[in-house]
Amino acid sequence: MWRAGRVLRLTATGEASLCSSKPAKPSLSTSPQSNCSPRSQAEKQRRRREREEVILSNAHSAAKDEAVRWSEKQKTVYAAQTPPGTKKDTLSPFPSSYCPEYVESSWYQWWEKEGFFRPEQHEKLGHRVDQTFALCMPPPNVTGTLHLGHALTVAVEDALVRWRRMQGYRVLWVPGCDHAGIATQTVVERRLLRDRGKRRQDFTRKQFLREVWEWKKETGDEIYHQLRRLGASLDWSRACFTMDPAFSRAVTEAFVRLSDSGLIYRSEALVNWSCALESAISDIEVDSKELSGRTMLSVPGYDEEVEFGSLLTFAYPLEGHDGEVAVSTTRPETMLGDVAIAVHPDDPRYQCVHGKQCRHPFTNQLLPIITDSMVDMELGTGAVKVTPAHDHTDFLLSQRHSLPRITVIGGDGTMTPPCGKWLKGVKRFDARQMIVDALVEKGLFREKKTHPMTLPVCSRSGDIIEPLLKKQWFVSCEKLAEKAIQAVEDRQLEIIPHYYTKTWNNWLSNISDWCISRQLWWGHQIPAYQVMFPNSSNKHEELWVWGQNEDEARQRAAVKYGVKPEDITLTQDPDVLDTWFSSGLFPFAMLGWPEQTNDLQRFYPSSILETGSDLLFFWVARMVMLGTELTGQLPFKQVLLHSMVRDKHGRKMSKSLGNVIDPLDVIHGVSLERLQQKVKEGNLDPRERLVAMGAQKKDFPKGIPESGTDALRFALCSHKMQGEDISLSISEVLSCRHFCNKMWQTLRFTLGVLGDNTTPVGTLEETSAVSSLDRWICSRLYSTVVECETALEAYELHAVTSALYSFWVHSLCDVYLEYVKPVLLQQEEAALALPDRQAATSILYHCVSTSLALLSPFMPFITEELWQRLLPFQPQAAAQATLCLQPYPCSSQLAHWHFPEEEKDFLLVQEVIRVARSLRAQCAMTKEKPAMWAVCSPSQAKVLHHFGSAVWTLSRISSLHIYSPGAEPLLQVHSTPPPVGSLVGVVDHTCQLHLYIQSGMNIDKQILQLSQRRDKLVPKLEKLLCRVQSPDYLSKAPAHVRQQMDTKTSALQQELKAIDDQLKVLQETQSKE
Repeated sequence: MWRAGRVLRLTATGEASLCSSKPAKPSLSTSPQSNCSPRSQAEKQRRRREREEVILSNAHSAAKDEAVRWSEKQKTVYAAQTPPGTKKDTLSPFPSSYCPEYVESSWYQWWEKEGFFRPEQHEKLGHRVDQTFALCMPPPNVTGTLHLGHALTVAVEDALVRWRRMQGYRVLWVPGCDHAGIATQTVVERRLLRDRGKRRQDFTRKQFLREVWEWKKETGDEIYHQLRRLGASLDWSRACFTMDPAFSRAVTEAFVRLSDSGLIYRSEALVNWSCALESAISDIEVDSKELSGRTMLSVPGYDEEVEFGSLLTFAYPLEGHDGEVAVSTTRPETMLGDVAIAVHPDDPRYQCVHGKQCRHPFTNQLLPIITDSMVDMELGTGAVKVTPAHDHTDFLLSQRHSLPRITVIGGDGTMTPPCGKWLKGVKRFDARQMIVDALVEKGLFREKKTHPMTLPVCSRSGDIIEPLLKKQWFVSCEKLAEKAIQAVEDRQLEIIPHYYTKTWNNWLSNISDWCISRQLWWGHQIPAYQVMFPNSSNKHEELWVWGQNEDEARQRAAVKYGVKPEDITLTQDPDVLDTWFSSGLFPFAMLGWPEQTNDLQRFYPSSILETGSDLLFFWVARMVMLGTELTGQLPFKQVLLHSMVRDKHGRKMSKSLGNVIDPLDVIHGVSLERLQQKVKEGNLDPRERLVAMGAQKKDFPKGIPESGTDALRFALCSHKMQGEDISLSISEVLSCRHFCNKMWQTLRFTLGVLGDNTTPVGTLEETSAVSSLDRWICSRLYSTVVECETALEAYELHAVTSALYSFWVHSLCDVYLEYVKPVLLQQEEAALALPDRQAATSILYHCVSTSLALLSPFMPFITEELWQRLLPFQPQAAAQATLCLQPYPCSSQLAHWHFPEEEKDFLLVQEVIRVARSLRAQCAMTKEKPAMWAVCSPSQAKVLHHFGSAVWTLSRISSLHIYSPGAEPLLQVHSTPPPVGSLVGVVDHTCQLHLYIQSGMNIDKQILQLSQRRDKLVPKLEKLLCRVQSPDYLSKAPAHVRQQMDTKTSALQQELKAIDDQLKVLQETQSKE
C-alpha cells in the first residue's frame, strides 16, 4: 500500500504505481486518496503546520475578532409546575428578557406526547393536501455523540420537515441509530478491559454479545436525547435500530436475495485490515495521515514508537550472472512476500535480463523478471518488486502473470511461517528492523532517505492499515452501478448541487466490488453456511449455501448437492456484515421491508435524502444500488448534499484534531475548563492536544456562552450549504441569540399594545393598510413570503433565513416599529401621524404572527412560545393547538398587501433617513430636532412628500422642507432654497439634504470630520475616473455598467462639492469667531 522508490512513480499514498496510463479502479474496500504528488502532500503538511503555528502564536490572540466576546446573562427559570408532556403555562408574566433555558423548557415533551410529529396527525389538519413528504435521517452511530456536523443535518432536515408539515403534507421523518460494528465492539472491549481486566477472547460470542446489549441499554439513548434537545420533529414511535429483530430480518433477506441473483459471491482478495481489531474495515474507517518525511509514531501493541516516512533501497542479485536489480520500499518487512520483479518490455536497460531470475536472499526462492507495459520505465531504474499478497497493484499484476501470492503478515500483525523461523511470530514492525539489519549484513542494503507519504490509519484503533489477502464475501457492483448512473442520466434521481453529478458518474464508472465481510462478533452474522459431508475427500474446496436460517440453508444444500438433509453438517460463517450494508437498506428496511407494510406502501420511495457530501459514495450510492435492486425502485427522488462543517480556522472538525464541538455545549454553554478536559480525555498525540487546547483558550477564553437551540439552528441554516464548506464560529451563533432577544422584545411591545387595545384585532383578510408606511410594511411582508416560498422550494435555506432576519430586524423593528411606536403608545405629539391606530395594531399583529409562522421551521421553541402568547388576541380560533401544525404562510393569502411601488419608492426614503441620521451624528445631536431641507428632483420630491411623516419621524427632525425647482404645482414644495451654512449630506447625484443647525455646533469637529470624509472620497473618485477614461472603456463596458459608473461618479462629485462648500462656510465662520 505504501511501497515506493527511485524505480517507481509515487502516488499520494506513497505507493508504487505500475500504471502510467489508466489508473486502477477505486475500491470500496480501500481508502480513497487524492491524486497528488509527494510535493503536494508536503505542501498540505506545511500549510497544516502553519495553521497550527498561527493557533499557537501570541499574535493570533491579539486579533480583534478571534475570541468570542460575551458577558453572562441573567437567567430566567421556568418555575411553573408542568408535568412532562403537558402544555406549558404561557399565561404567567412575560419575562423582561430572552432566556433560552426558559423558552425551551417543556415544549418538546408536549409536542411528542400529543403526537404532533406523527403522520397520523395529517387527517386532523383542516389545510391538509393529498401529498406525502418522507425522508430518513442518516443514522448516527450508537457509540457516539452528535457534533456540529450532525447538528447541521438535523437543522436542515427538520426545517424541511416542519415546513412541509405546516403546508399540510403527510410527513414521516424516522429516527434511527446504527449499530456501528467496529466502533461499538471497540468501546465495549475497552470497557471490559478497564473495568474487569478481561478481553473479548475471555468470553464466548454469546456472552460478549450480552455485554454489548447491556452497554447499549445503558448508553444507547444519548443520541436520541441530543436529537430531542435539537428540536428534531421525529416520529419516535417508529424509531429504528439496525440490530432490531425486524431490521435484522431485512438484512438477512437482502443477503439471501442478492446471493440468489449472483450479486454476492465469495472470493479471495486484498482487503484493508486492522491488525489491532483483527478485522477488515471499510473505507470510511480509514484515515489518511500525511507525513512530510521521517516521523516517529505510536502504534497499538508496541512499547516504542515506530519510524515511518523513510524510503529504503536494496538489491536483488541476478541468478547465474553478475549484476543486480535495485528496488525501493517503505515497508521492507513485506519483501519476504516478493515473488517477481517487473520491468517494461521496451526498456533497453533490461533487454538482456528478460526471462532471467533473481535469488531471494532469505527464502532462497527464485524471482522471475517479468515484463509488463504497466511499468513506467521513465522513472527510477524502471524495476519494480512484486508483492501480490500485500499490495493492491501487485495483486492485479499477479492475476495478469499467474504469480503466486505469499502471505507474510498474519491477521494479528505477526510474521507468518513462510518467513522462516527467525521471523515467525515476530511483530511486523519489529521484523522491519531485523530485515534491514540482515540486508546490511549480506551487503545488499543500498540507501535510506526521508520520504513524504500518506499513511492509512484505522480510525477506530489508531493501528496502521495492512493490506491482507483474505477470503471474503463481495457484492458485485458493476451492474448495480450502471443502473445508478442511468437513474441520474434519465433524471429519475436528482443530485443537488448538480455539479456532484459528474463526480457520481466518474466514481461509479470505475467502481470495484465491495467487500462486505467483517471479522467481528457485534453485527449481523453473515447468513451463509459452509457445507461439509461425511467422509468428504476434498477438504480444500469450500462449499457454501445461504438462507434465512439454518433449516432453510440445510434444505437448500440438500437440493443443491443432491444429498439428504440429515447427512449435511453446516457451519455458519462467523464473520458479520459491513455496517454500511445494513445502513444501505435503511430507507426501506425502516418501513418494514421485506413485508409489504402500510408504511412501505405509503412512504416509499422517500421524497428526498439529505446528508453530508462526504457520504455520497459511502452511503448514498450504496442505498441507490441496493434499493433499486431489492425493491425495483429508487429509494428517493432527490439527494440534497450539504457541505462539511469546519472550525473557524478552516480545519475539518475531527476527534483526531480535538476541535469537535458538542452542540449541547453551544445550547447550554460550557466552561473553558470543561472544554479542555474533554480534549485531555481524547486519544490525541501531544502536539495535537497542545494545538487543540491552544485554540480553545484563544477562541473561548471564558468558555462558550449559552446560546440555545433556536440560535444554533438558525446560525447553521444561515450558511449556504450547497457549495463551500461551512466555517461556523460561535460568534455567529451568539449573534443569532441576539436576534432571539430582538424577537422577544418585539413581542413584549406587541403584547403591551394588544393588552391596551379595546377593539379586537381584525382578520388578515379584513385588515387593510391606511398610511403610506402601513402599505410599505404590508408589501414588505408579502415580498418576504414570496422570497421564502421560492427559496424553500429550491432548498436554499440561507436565503430564507436572510429574508426573515432582514424583514424582522431592518423592516419591522428598525423602521415600522420606530415609526408607529409613538402613535401606538398614544403619545400626543404623534397623534396625527397615524389616523387609524386600530389599523396599525392589526397590521403589527399580523406582521408578527406571520413572521413567527415563517420562522417556525428554523426556530421551533421561541416561535412556539411567542405564538402561544399571541394566541388570546387571535381574531379567529386557531385551527391547531400548536404553531408547528398551523398553515405555513403563502403569498396568495397576502396578495391584497402587495404594493410594489411603495417598496420601490421607500428605498429612497431609507437612504434619506440614513444620511439624515449621519448628519445628526456628526453634530453629536441626541434630543435636538432640527429642520431639514431636501433638495431633489421632482420625482424624488413626490416620493418624499408621500412618505413625509415617516421621514421626519425616523430622521428625528422638527420639519421637512422639500425644495425641487421644476416640481408640479400641486406638489407641496418650498419655493426657497435651504439656508446658507446648513450641514449638507448627499443621498445621490440628484438629492441632497441640508440640516439647519442654529446653535451648539462644534465647528472644529465638523471641519475635521468633513476633511476626513473628503480624504476618503477623493481616491474613490480618482479610481472611478481612471476606469471611465481608459481607452477601451466605451467599447468593452456594457451599457448598464456605464450607467452605473456614471451614477457613482456623479454622486461622488456632488458629495465632494457639497463638502467643499461646507468647509468654506465653516472656515469663514471660524475666522469670524
